[in-house]
Amino acid sequence: MTKLAAEFVGTAILMIFGNGAVANVELKNTKGHHAGWLNIAMGYGFGVMFPVLMFGGVSGAHINPAMTLAQAIMGMFPWADVVPYIVAQLLGAAVGQLVVYVTYYPHYRDTEDAEAIFATFSTTDAENSKVNYFLNEFFGTLVLVLGALCCLLLPWGAKDLAAASIVVGFIVWGLVTSLGGATGPGLNPARDLMPRLLHQILPIPAKGSSRWNEAWIPVVAPIAGAIVGAFLYKVLFAA
Repeated sequence: MTKLAAEFVGTAILMIFGNGAVANVELKNTKGHHAGWLNIAMGYGFGVMFPVLMFGGVSGAHINPAMTLAQAIMGMFPWADVVPYIVAQLLGAAVGQLVVYVTYYPHYRDTEDAEAIFATFSTTDAENSKVNYFLNEFFGTLVLVLGALCCLLLPWGAKDLAAASIVVGFIVWGLVTSLGGATGPGLNPARDLMPRLLHQILPIPAKGSSRWNEAWIPVVAPIAGAIVGAFLYKVLFAA
């Protein structure tokens, strides 16, 4: 239960920092309105860094179903823990997104731009290309998982988990600034799926469509990318 609590709280923190940063930039009348992409990148970088620092030694701080599945497929994580971990991550993502919604409620009410509102919940491709959407999420997650595993499991990171956790946060920060312009990015099925569900449910006047026709992409593509990233780590770098 302690491990599941860590995955739940860690994923909630990811959403609060990450989508909270998006809300601060995109929603009308916030003090960070139009602060820019770097504000969002920092939010997601810290949103990963802090849970890994807090819970890396407890649950491994996967905070991402793609990471959990990829490690299980590569024999690096017990299959018996996969479903409980993913359930905890999904619930954590939902709770974290609800915190963002509650804290920015007046600004959701004031914002009339449906795309800006949707961006605070889930991802989509800037060019409305499903192929580009898939490729961006695939390669972004591949780099994230490969980088995170190298940092956390190779000898230097295993000896200094705090330093490795900080570097993982910078990997996410860098990925959002480099590959994030096309889709967001998501890089995490829980980070996209649960907020999308809440976008559908919550009574936001100008929210527009929840884009369910493309919702499979930020679920399938990160999982595929994570599997390849974990495979490359295990074949090329694991002791």
